Amino acid sequence: MTDRTVPSALNVLNFPLTGSRLIEASAGTGKTFTIAALYVRLVLGHGGDNAFSRPLTPPEILVVTFTDAATKELRDRIRVRLSQAAEYFLNLDGSSSEGDEFLQTLRAEYLPEQWPGCARKLQLAAEWMDESAVSTIHGWCNRMLGEHAFDSDSLFTQTLETDQTELLMEVVRDYWRSFYFALPESDIRTLRTWWRTPEELHSKVAPLLEYAEELGSDETPAQICETVRQQKAAELSALKQGWPEWTQELRTLLEGAVAAKVVDGRKIQARYFLPWLEKLHIWATTDDLTPDLKTGWERLTPQGLAECWKQGEPPAHPAITAMETLKAQLENLPDARSGLLQHACRWIENRFDIEQQKRAQMGFNDLLTRLDAALRSDNGERLAEIIRTQFPVAMIDEFQDTDPLQYRIFDTVYRVAKNAPEQGLILIGDPKQAIYAFRGADIYTYLRARRDTGGRHYTLATNFRSTRSMVAAVNEVFGLAENRDSGEGAFLFRRGDENQVPFLPVEAKGRADTLIIDDTEAAAMTLWYPENQADALPKTQYIQLMSDGCATEIVRLLRLGQQGSAGFGQPGETLQPVMPGDIAVLVNTGREATAVRTALSKRGVRSVYLSDKESIFQSAQAGELQYWLAACAAPENDRLLRAALGTPSLNLSWEALDRLNQDEQEWDRYVRQFQEYRICWRKQGILPMLRRLMWEFDVPRRLLGRGDERALTDLLHLSELLQQASVQLDGEHALIRYLAEQRQDEHQGGDARKLRLESDAELVKVVTVHKSKGLEYPLVFLPFACAFRAVKKQDSPLKWHTPEGELEVALSASDDQLALADRERLGEDLRKFYVALTRSRYALWLGMAPLKEFEKSAPGYLFHQDSVPDGETFEAGALPARLQALETTNIRAWPLPAPDGAVFRNEQALPALGPRPPLRTHKAPRWWVSSFSGLQIAPAGTYIAADVVTRELPVEIESAAQDTYLENKSLENTGLEAIGAPESVSSPMTGADLYAFPRGPAPGNFLHGLLEWAGDEGFAALTSKPEKIADQVARRCNTRGWEKWITPLTEWLTALLTQPLPLPDGDTFTLAGLPPYQVEMEFWFSLTQVSTRRLDKLVSQYTLDGAARAPLLAEDLNGMLKGFIDLVFEHDGRYYVLDYKSNWLGGDASGYDPVSMTQSMLDHRYDLQFTLYLFALHRLLKSRLADYDYDRHIGGAVYLFLRGSHATGNGVCVQRPDKALMEQLDLLFSGDQEKRA
Repeated sequence: MTDRTVPSALNVLNFPLTGSRLIEASAGTGKTFTIAALYVRLVLGHGGDNAFSRPLTPPEILVVTFTDAATKELRDRIRVRLSQAAEYFLNLDGSSSEGDEFLQTLRAEYLPEQWPGCARKLQLAAEWMDESAVSTIHGWCNRMLGEHAFDSDSLFTQTLETDQTELLMEVVRDYWRSFYFALPESDIRTLRTWWRTPEELHSKVAPLLEYAEELGSDETPAQICETVRQQKAAELSALKQGWPEWTQELRTLLEGAVAAKVVDGRKIQARYFLPWLEKLHIWATTDDLTPDLKTGWERLTPQGLAECWKQGEPPAHPAITAMETLKAQLENLPDARSGLLQHACRWIENRFDIEQQKRAQMGFNDLLTRLDAALRSDNGERLAEIIRTQFPVAMIDEFQDTDPLQYRIFDTVYRVAKNAPEQGLILIGDPKQAIYAFRGADIYTYLRARRDTGGRHYTLATNFRSTRSMVAAVNEVFGLAENRDSGEGAFLFRRGDENQVPFLPVEAKGRADTLIIDDTEAAAMTLWYPENQADALPKTQYIQLMSDGCATEIVRLLRLGQQGSAGFGQPGETLQPVMPGDIAVLVNTGREATAVRTALSKRGVRSVYLSDKESIFQSAQAGELQYWLAACAAPENDRLLRAALGTPSLNLSWEALDRLNQDEQEWDRYVRQFQEYRICWRKQGILPMLRRLMWEFDVPRRLLGRGDERALTDLLHLSELLQQASVQLDGEHALIRYLAEQRQDEHQGGDARKLRLESDAELVKVVTVHKSKGLEYPLVFLPFACAFRAVKKQDSPLKWHTPEGELEVALSASDDQLALADRERLGEDLRKFYVALTRSRYALWLGMAPLKEFEKSAPGYLFHQDSVPDGETFEAGALPARLQALETTNIRAWPLPAPDGAVFRNEQALPALGPRPPLRTHKAPRWWVSSFSGLQIAPAGTYIAADVVTRELPVEIESAAQDTYLENKSLENTGLEAIGAPESVSSPMTGADLYAFPRGPAPGNFLHGLLEWAGDEGFAALTSKPEKIADQVARRCNTRGWEKWITPLTEWLTALLTQPLPLPDGDTFTLAGLPPYQVEMEFWFSLTQVSTRRLDKLVSQYTLDGAARAPLLAEDLNGMLKGFIDLVFEHDGRYYVLDYKSNWLGGDASGYDPVSMTQSMLDHRYDLQFTLYLFALHRLLKSRLADYDYDRHIGGAVYLFLRGSHATGNGVCVQRPDKALMEQLDLLFSGDQEKRA
């Protein structure tokens, strides 16, 4: 680098505010702070000789950035800074901005009597910010064209179209009809091998339109095809010349060699080469383009024959020599594809402009081109003067992302090279972060501006974002390549002593805290490598390997954070624990994002994907919504309705879905339900219909209950977008087609972007590197650091720059040009790598692996260029040693973490949900499906009349597991059982009892599930297969983090199967000795205005000796009563119901005596439960047994308290109510007996 190009350190208080100047701001060095500070100075007119000629107001200071979000943030930051400065000038002791060195020094340069005037200017400017000229480049150009319509020769009223896809598609179809329909059949057949439809042509030609002037051709498709046909015929004729004779000569030569046995018969035989020569002869004597030789292409070359020639050298022959290049020459025969695209892009671009003018509309790019054209017109100088007068000072943020057109506009207005003192142009950017070439950004344009501002360069050289060790690590990484004697520097721009994009190490202000892991400060940068990897790693395997390793390390950090061993602070102090929201995983593509999110999800870590391309229409919810709409439009279609009911958000269980195959009434109910949705859609619109569907399937409550706010937001957002679209569409099928098209469109924007949620901040963020630019995260993982995509010949268009910085564009290129294009790709990858490495505040993890052509990746160039001579490939097995050689106090090389099966469980509880609002007022009696777990116990000492009950309808119980969970949940909510989290269990395990087993709904459901599995497998069968029990227990415990309970639970379940259990009549039984039984028997019976008070009175009278118990909440049950009985079995001619209870009644056997269990039965109203179960069994047997008698056939109810299996009585509570209760319930549920108060 020459002295002329070394930038000066920027002092924000004396930076000159006139002329044209360039500020290079490295990552994290306070660029936005600097812009706001310069804005404050411009408003005050501060700076003496370095000040602007007069104080300026917000409408006179142009600030340009490149996105709407950045514009809003910058405007708000400037407003806040102006307000802070105004307050400080009014505050005589300066306490409100203590520590703000800029404001302290700024105020000190004014006399105290000037402070009130300064404060007034600053406050007025802050209040004026709504009218400030802070804008995107497109927004500013649009404003200039509108405000200066006369001077820019523009229409006063033009429509700005945000999406011009349909108009462009219409033009492409016109082109297709105009030029392709008239082509000969042979040309059309060839053309359709490249693009079969206008839509496919559109996808190929769209990226070329901005280069139509450079690439375009006026030669028509018919002319192009004819020219290419003649060229191809001439070249093909030349290639075929001599081959008719050569094939005969080769046959003679090879047959002679075989006969003389001078060749290896395993590699070349007549049955191999004769078909090859026959195909070559046919090709040479016909119009065929290419012979299909398969392995013959290699065997008939000099090298191929040498491999199978045993004696001496194979004979020379022109055919053998020609075979070396014949295949490549045939593949490179001229074709019309490039010429057709060149003509198409120019014609389509010109016609598109004409169609826009007819409609008086513009696209975003037209805003720039039209202002540029106006500035270069005859009236351009006057227009530039008007704009300079309107905006005497302009600050252009993110200038490294500019393009030639944008810079030409600013250069024309502000005359950059002239450095005129009566104006100010401040360009702010960082060429090391120029990563938007795919959007048209051109770093060479930045370099031109750098030359135009020669000698007026400034730099922000102190990083305020990261720890000192993090900054030092990044300096070391890029310093490796920058400080090499040979090579092109860190960013490939060093030419001899000149380097237009140097890497200059930055200083670090540092942070007060660091990342501490196990009382030790963590390394700032960790380079992961796979162990024992001797060969190049396939990219697919690399992605999977790094995803698993990255997720494993994230789980480790989060679990250490829960233990207080990993967090932010200082060693020996209480740490702020590492949380999911502190972590970002940077990726290059959606495929990488999916892989790492899947790996995180398997380990219990929730994440959110953030990408510039992330569209709501690409979400899983959009696919579900398409199924719903199809079913609502045609509910009679069996296939469509089943697809809709099977979507995850509707959450029908496998049992419920299977029942649709067996139960015609159930199927008809869903058909009628979706027919009603169709009527609602037609009468009220798509949004009311979807809201009703989601309400009736309880989608919002379910999604929020499991913390999936993202899915619910996406469903509601999609519903609103469909409502907007439906205004312009006719009928249900048009809207379904619209949704399908949007899901297939990869280029969504605007309203299609996913809405961001506050809860996203609490999740691990999976972010594309491009999206992460400008952001920062405490901890950053870059697991796919070595991934890259080399430029290929089929890429279109190919772009590279000449040594003078001029852009070259082509649809095809030579090998040298391809190498130049790929070198520029590497340059951008290096800048993208810099962006990724500078996002972290505390620590960074990089996934390194020896991929194919590793030396062409950004890490390969930076770390290992000096170890890989030009033209050679990196040795895979040498990677670990090479990385270890890079270790410093800030960088460590470490083997990739191996998956260990650990799972993260977030201890943060989800906020409680409010009551579910009713969809509408029910005028008729409410009808619903109830269950024991849906009945409510009234608060002690209260009575609520049935006519004032306004609780929500209970959720229909779809499975036994759900019923069990809700029952256990009700115990938790009533406070009758103290719930301890699994992590809090500290009691020692004594034998094979469950006294210390975790308590609560989830552990209860776990035990029920285990016994349900045992019943399905067969209690008797499992007694002879203890290893099967151990395996199942281990699987279930491992998924919940209960590894310590594997052995106790295995012993307990094995013993329980053969443990004698008492029955009501004094007899005993064992689970293993049961004859046929039924697991989780489901029952239903109808209810018509059944009073819970009457039901409660009967049950209390006939059970548990009439002991006092909490009353039921008074209401009328109307609809169906549904339930699941854990086990129904027959023993010695009598039938029993058995229910498993996981209630914790104490820490030893004394809590499970008959008195304690009976009291638990009363507290939880299990008397009501076993009565309903026995009544269901009573009704079933009554309908099935001809001689049924309750006293003879019903044995009673067995309640097995699972934790008391080692107590006296084995934790069994047995009950058998009197026959009179069943008779009374028969009358009550049949409606024959009137309800009594």
